[in-house]
Amino acid sequence: MIQLSPEEFEDLVVDALDGIPEEFAELMENVAIVVEDEPPEPGLLGLYHGVPLTERGQWYAGVLPDRISIYRNEICRICDTADEVADEVRTTVVHEIAHYFGIDDERLHELGW
Repeated sequence: MIQLSPEEFEDLVVDALDGIPEEFAELMENVAIVVEDEPPEPGLLGLYHGVPLTERGQWYAGVLPDRISIYRNEICRICDTADEVADEVRTTVVHEIAHYFGIDDERLHELGW
């Protein structure tokens, strides 16, 4: 397990977000990305809370922002180096953003994520 400060970890999340293609980043609205220390259940690296774009209808208005949580300690627990943490953060951010766009775990695995 590697130790990274909250600030160092948040910088990795920002770097991962900066790596999202602009055409996708521009489509992301009403979603907050947060770093939390611990997940609600062991083994969870990230979690999308909300209504995917593919499931939103005319009723979708005036709602609180969706949220993507990235779990710092859980990611650090499974990594041995800072480079591994950076790779896992990038993978987790992409994975959770994919859920925002309505891509499920099965399809993500088919795509290699």
